[in-house]
Amino acid sequence: MNRLKRNKPGTRTKEMWAWKLDDFCNMSGPFSVQEYIQDLIRNNPGDVERICDPPHDIDLAVWQYEHIRQFIVELNRLIVNLQGICVPDMCPNMRGGEDTMYLCASHKKPKECSAIDYMTHTLDNATSILQSSRNFNTRISIPINSTKLLVNIVRRLYRLFAHTYFFHREIFMEYENQTHLCYRFTEFVQKFGMMPAKFFSIPTHAYKNDW
Repeated sequence: MNRLKRNKPGTRTKEMWAWKLDDFCNMSGPFSVQEYIQDLIRNNPGDVERICDPPHDIDLAVWQYEHIRQFIVELNRLIVNLQGICVPDMCPNMRGGEDTMYLCASHKKPKECSAIDYMTHTLDNATSILQSSRNFNTRISIPINSTKLLVNIVRRLYRLFAHTYFFHREIFMEYENQTHLCYRFTEFVQKFGMMPAKFFSIPTHAYKNDW
């Protein structure tokens, strides 16, 4: 049975989420995987290998699904940091590097969008897919036909990191130093072979250090 985890009214900021990290085998319920991942991140966001490593006997598709949900949550926070900086006048289209431009697939027919619109549309579309009961009708088991959707989402999410790194380096590094999100995302995707190596464009030294 899960122990009650709650920040009581009046809890100081430095004492938030200060409960003991549970072993996954002691957790239960439809949100246990999500809670376990978030507890690992809060406990030590720099311990990327532990955060990515699946518990024994867990459904790997569920593990991937919940991690992608978490990536989307944290990428939304990155987009907030880009507001007023990544603007249509400065970034009129979505580029993942000087020679790479992407069309936004969140329309009936893919078209050019400003970078900030592309990123917002991509996160909204990914969220819609993951919350669709037609594709994912439970969080304790993933239909085999829906796993390919996770791979498509991952490929598009990586572009948000690439654009931020190549065109808004200061924002990228500040957020990465706080969250290790790109490091975690890259390690996770590589661990489960969810994206070909040729699509990784951000150099390892940009995020992988001895934290």
